[in-house]
Amino acid sequence: MAKANLNRVKAGDLELKDKVVAINRVVKTTKGGRAFSFSALVVVGNENGVVGHGLGKAKEVQEAITKGIEDAKKNLIKVPVMHGTIPHDQLAKVGAAKVLIKPAAHGTGVIAGGSMRAVLESAGVTDVLAKSLGSANPHNVVKATFEALALLREPVSIAKTRRVALKKVFNG
Repeated sequence: MAKANLNRVKAGDLELKDKVVAINRVVKTTKGGRAFSFSALVVVGNENGVVGHGLGKAKEVQEAITKGIEDAKKNLIKVPVMHGTIPHDQLAKVGAAKVLIKPAAHGTGVIAGGSMRAVLESAGVTDVLAKSLGSANPHNVVKATFEALALLREPVSIAKTRRVALKKVFNG
């Protein structure tokens, strides 16, 4: 599989919206009783082609979410969104989670499962068909979706690489 061309973006002055994908309560049993802590998987994006994900861990839920948002802002990438959809089909695998995303016609909407939907909507994709084929673990599904989005290439860059006209890229 092709190496992900991660188009890293700085959080700088972007208007980022956050979505909590999963909150996990972790219990550690000690001789003094049970110690509770929380981990939060968070996705941030500006709904205009920039998206990131992060994991926060803390003793309180709100603290974990805040830490997750800060982590997500450090992992931002640029996604090529064309007319509300993605440029081409993409398959990605992280751990046991396998993800397939396909472009869709205008008006289709985001047809995707929970954690994939959060990533795609945060990226600003409005029309896409997506399927999670392997594990349903939200952490790996988010990472696989992120990987698939990072592997997407714009038709203009493909035309430059192949040294052909843009029409030739679309029509073969």
